[in-house]
Amino acid sequence: MAESPPTTSRYVTLRNAFFSGVILVAPLWFTIFVFVKIINFIGGTFKPLFFVFVPNWLRDRPSLETVWDVLATLIVVVLVTFLGYASRYVFGKYFFSIGDRFVQSIPGVSAVYNTVRQIVNTFSSQSRHLFNKVVLVEFPRKGCWTIGFLTSTAQGEAQAKTLEEVWTVFVPTTPNPTSGFLLMVPRRDAVELDMTVGDGMKMVISGGAVVPHWPATDVAKLREAK
Repeated sequence: MAESPPTTSRYVTLRNAFFSGVILVAPLWFTIFVFVKIINFIGGTFKPLFFVFVPNWLRDRPSLETVWDVLATLIVVVLVTFLGYASRYVFGKYFFSIGDRFVQSIPGVSAVYNTVRQIVNTFSSQSRHLFNKVVLVEFPRKGCWTIGFLTSTAQGEAQAKTLEEVWTVFVPTTPNPTSGFLLMVPRRDAVELDMTVGDGMKMVISGGAVVPHWPATDVAKLREAK
C-alpha cells in the first residue's frame, strides 16, 4: 500500500504565509518611509521660504502641513531640474567652447584633438544617417574587396550618362574613417551586407580586428550554394 504524502501543518502554512506577506510589504513600506522622510526634510526646510506670503494661520495648520511639504518639495524638484537643464545646455556650451579654444591653442595637442573629434563626429548618430547600408565593392582593383557605405541611389547626371543603374558608395580609410574615396559603382558590382552601419564602422576603424558576428548556419548555406 502506497504511503500518503505528509500533510503540512497549519502552523507551517500560516508561518509561510506571514513571511510571504512580509516580503511583499517590506519594499513598499521602505519606499513610503523614504519618500516621507524626503518630503518632511525638504518641505520642512523650504516651506517658510516659498510660502512666506501665505498667512501663518493657514500655513501652520496641522491638517495642511503635509500639503505644504509636498508642494515645497515639488518646487525644489522643478528648480533643481531647471538648474540642471540650464547648466547643461547654456553654461555647459559656454564652458565647452572655452575649453575647445584652449586646447586648439596648444601646439601638437590641437592636431591630435582635431583628429579624435573628427572620428567622434563620424560615429555620431547624425553622421550615421548619411549611410544607408554596408556594401562590398572591388577596390582598388578587381578581386580585392573592401567595405563601403551606400550613401545614395539617386539618379543624377553622372549616373544617367553611364546608361546603367549606379550607386554612390563612400569607401573610408583605415583607421581614420573621416577621409576616404567616393565611388560610383554599377548596382551589380555592389554586394549588400547584413551588418549594421555601426558594425561596419567598428570593422573599418579597428582595421578588421572587430568582425561582426554572423550565424555559422548562413555561412554553411553559402558554401553549399557554391
